[in-house]
Amino acid sequence: MLPRVLIVSLGGTITMTGDPVDGLAPTLAANDLLLSVPTVATIAAIETWSPFKLPSASLTVTQIAALAEELRRRLASGFDAAVVLQGTDTLEETAYLLECLTGDESTIVLTGAMRGAAAISADGPSNLEAAVRVAADPSSHGRGVLVVFDDEIHSAQFVRKTHTTRLSAFRSPNAAPVGTLIEGVVQYHWRAPRHDALTLQFNADSKPVALLRFAMGMDGRILSTLPDLGFAGLVIEGAGGGHVSAALAPELERLVNAMPVVLSSRCETGPVLEVTYGYPGSEMDLIAKGVLPSGHLDGLKARLLLNLLLATNIHPTELAAEFRRRSH
Repeated sequence: MLPRVLIVSLGGTITMTGDPVDGLAPTLAANDLLLSVPTVATIAAIETWSPFKLPSASLTVTQIAALAEELRRRLASGFDAAVVLQGTDTLEETAYLLECLTGDESTIVLTGAMRGAAAISADGPSNLEAAVRVAADPSSHGRGVLVVFDDEIHSAQFVRKTHTTRLSAFRSPNAAPVGTLIEGVVQYHWRAPRHDALTLQFNADSKPVALLRFAMGMDGRILSTLPDLGFAGLVIEGAGGGHVSAALAPELERLVNAMPVVLSSRCETGPVLEVTYGYPGSEMDLIAKGVLPSGHLDGLKARLLLNLLLATNIHPTELAAEFRRRSH
C-alpha cells in the first residue's frame, strides 16, 4: 500500500503564471501542479488542499500557526506525511515555524520553485516530485520539518535562501544538507537535533518582535520608539560575532528593561560569540546588560522563536533559559 501524503499549496512562484508585461502571480492550486508531475501517483496516495494562493511575503505567523495545528490534526487522522508548497521568499521562516510548532514524529516537507510554472525549465515539477519522494520515504520519519530543493534535503533549523534567482538558492550555511536524492533515492547523512513542540496560548501576531540590523553610525532613535509602537521584543543583528557601537550599547540596556532583546549576527555563517570580546558594544558587554545571544539561529529565526515563546505566555524569568535551550 502506498503511503498517504497530503499536498498543501499556499501559493508562491511554484503556483505562478503570467507574462512579461503583467509579471507573475499565483494562479494554480495543488491539483493543477500535479498534472505536470504524473509520476507522484506511483510514489504515494495523494490528497490535496489549497488554503491560500499568496506570494509568501504576505503570509503571517498566525496563518502558519493555524496551518501547523491543521497539519497535526490531519497527520494524526491517517496521513503519513505532508508536503507544503509555498513561495521561496519566506520558505525558511515557514519551515522553522512548523518545526517549532509540530515537534513530534510528524513528517512535513516544504518545497517551492525559483521559476514560474510556465517558464522554460521550470523547477517546480522536479522539486515537487523530490519532496513527495522524501515525504513518502520511511527514513524521513522523525527527522523534523525538512526543506527539499534542487535534490538536497535541509533541516528547517539551518536552511536559508542564499540567492535571489538560482535554482540552488537554498543552503544550510551553518551545517550541511541532512540528505540528498540520487537517482530518485533518498539518502540521509546526519540527523538534526529536535525540540518539543511549543503550545501557543494566544495569537502570535499580538506579540510582535522587531528585527533590526546594526550598521555603522546607527543611533538609538529607532530603539527608543519600540515600546510605544507596541513591540514585545527585539532581535538585533550585530556586526561580526555580535557587536554594536559603544554609543548604541546603553540604548539596548535601557530597552532590556522594557522587553526581551536578542542578539544575532548579520553574518551569513557562524554563531553569535559569548565570551571573546569585552569592549563596550561587544557580545560580552551586551550579554552582561541582559541581552540574550541567539546561538546558531540567524536573525529571522531568532525573531520567530522569541515571538512564539512570548505567545506561550512564558514567565519572563524562564524566557532566557528556554530561548537558550532551543537556540544553542
